[in-house]
Amino acid sequence: MCYDIKASYEAQLKRAKRRGDLAAVEEILEKLIPFTDLPIHHASGFSHPELLIYTGESPEFPYVATWGLVPPWVKDEEQQKKFWNSTLNARGETIFEKPSFRQAAKTHRCIIYIDGFYEHHHFNKKIYPFFIQRKDENPIALAGLWSEWINPETNGRMNTFTIVTVEANSMMTKIHNNPKIKDPRMPLILPEELEDQWLMSIDDDLDKQQIQDLIQSYPEDKLKAHTVSKLRGKEYAGNVKTISDLVVYEDLEF
Repeated sequence: MCYDIKASYEAQLKRAKRRGDLAAVEEILEKLIPFTDLPIHHASGFSHPELLIYTGESPEFPYVATWGLVPPWVKDEEQQKKFWNSTLNARGETIFEKPSFRQAAKTHRCIIYIDGFYEHHHFNKKIYPFFIQRKDENPIALAGLWSEWINPETNGRMNTFTIVTVEANSMMTKIHNNPKIKDPRMPLILPEELEDQWLMSIDDDLDKQQIQDLIQSYPEDKLKAHTVSKLRGKEYAGNVKTISDLVVYEDLEF
């Protein structure tokens, strides 16, 4: 699963900066960033933060989107509010089958750039949060799906997204050991050389298979993790810069 993330300006602008168009970067900073919740040192998907997403329609210039996918067929705000907590993540193995995701999987895939994500580890009936990032500390490219929802009551438009998840690698299996969950999960992380392939259009079954082939666990030897301060409850410090700093728990055996 992936319900908690860290996303800085630098990470979110990675794709736009890659082409070296400083004017485009300045335009994003001026016109889009003010409508996001950046910088995000920690945010839960259940708070539905707004981030930048890069889509096949706009591969180098992002959209602002809200976390929690709302399919076009959601009929009103009441249904939307009930719906989007259950669409923060989409299981990669079934995105082409589930009604909530299958249309987006075919035509509306996206990438969300983050610094890292948080996961909770269970030990001796206590919960310990971890921060996971790339070993080289470069931004992580998460595979996502997106949708534009038009509110039939107001005609207002809202872009929304979900993060695709896969079976956890061995490191994430050890961290994400919630006894209530049968199969540990992790977000689908795209290697840089495969990012464009995730955004390509699907014209036939071969194209679809190429997308499905990307749905694999990221190698654990390219990730690192450390414990951080509490992300829930009275001890939670909020969206502060130090939230992803190392915190050592003497009672934790890991």
